[in-house]
Amino acid sequence: MPKFLTMVSYTPEGLRGLIKEGGTARRAAVEKMLQNLGGRLEGFYFAFGDSDAYVISEGPDNATAAAISLAITTGAIRTKTIILLTPEEVDQVVEIPVEYHPQDR
Repeated sequence: MPKFLTMVSYTPEGLRGLIKEGGTARRAAVEKMLQNLGGRLEGFYFAFGDSDAYVISEGPDNATAAAISLAITTGAIRTKTIILLTPEEVDQVVEIPVEYHPQDR
């Protein structure tokens, strides 16, 4: 199953909701959403820095990850989702022959 890293940034509106509901309620909501879509939550961490939270998850496919991103990116949060590759997948990638000829300038 593909793995994803989602970086979350809260807006002031989102921070108000987080303060009201708490961090464990946010994690539980994400976990339930992923399970309902055939995915799994691997980790959910709040952090200091450019992003307020980092979510590591598994999902059935990239289309499901895109649907989640569209649904959860609201006025309360902004997200950026990155597809993660295992070392074994990288081993497979480097074996794929790719023929590419850059255009002459």
